[in-house]
Amino acid sequence: MHRLVKINNKIRIGEGCPLVLISGPCVIESERLTIHTAEQIKKIADKLKIPYIFKSSYDKGNRSSVKYYRGPGIDKGLKILLKIKRELGLPVLSDIQCKTEVEKVKEVLDIIQIPAYLCQQTDLVVEAAKTGKPLNIKKGQFLAPWDMKKICDKVLSTGNKKIILTERGTVMGYNNLVCDIRSIPIMQELGYPVVVDVTHIVRMPGPPSKDSSGGQPQFIPVLAKAAVAAGCDVLFLEVHPEPCKALCDAASMLKLEFLEELLTQIIEIRKIIT
Repeated sequence: MHRLVKINNKIRIGEGCPLVLISGPCVIESERLTIHTAEQIKKIADKLKIPYIFKSSYDKGNRSSVKYYRGPGIDKGLKILLKIKRELGLPVLSDIQCKTEVEKVKEVLDIIQIPAYLCQQTDLVVEAAKTGKPLNIKKGQFLAPWDMKKICDKVLSTGNKKIILTERGTVMGYNNLVCDIRSIPIMQELGYPVVVDVTHIVRMPGPPSKDSSGGQPQFIPVLAKAAVAAGCDVLFLEVHPEPCKALCDAASMLKLEFLEELLTQIIEIRKIIT
């Protein structure tokens, strides 16, 4: 049995709770596009009665080239996330890159996300945990699922027990990620709800984000269905109205128009296993 995590007393994540959706564009591109996407996903989630948390990054500090778009920055980005939170009534999630960001983000974010590349950075994890906010910690592509216990212990050292763990693929050779579906029950056995970040798993690290070879979005439905069938607590899908025009992860996001059909199929799978 894994621990229940409450988000704003509105959404419950964990064993026995409904499947939760985390979704939004990879990075905040503009206020208009970000809010429009949030509105459209919310309509779908409300229609299908799926608890929904909005996600978009204000700064992608791990882009592979200094020339690539990173986002609007923390101040402008948090203003947009706060607007979505207030006007649409959605919980919001974004990732942090440095412990100096914590003081600002804790006033806006409902969930603080620790990026996969930074999940072993003790000072970052501990500083975020001290806020008492729920943390979504992404498993590094270089870690085994059981390695996440030590990271969870860092959070617990602050008294914060609001931990969510995310599977986002494991590096297998060069420019390839695979999802070991066993990681879902293994990390749940550590005592925490598990997210499967499908759209980052289909990302192929290395090639430019606007290159069609930089991802395999055709496998998003397969992995999403497999993750839900295996009992994940949360499905993480980055969605964009026109992925081919996206400024980040263009080759791995799900096109907005395909979201409702996929979620409808996933709901049926969820019914079978619960």
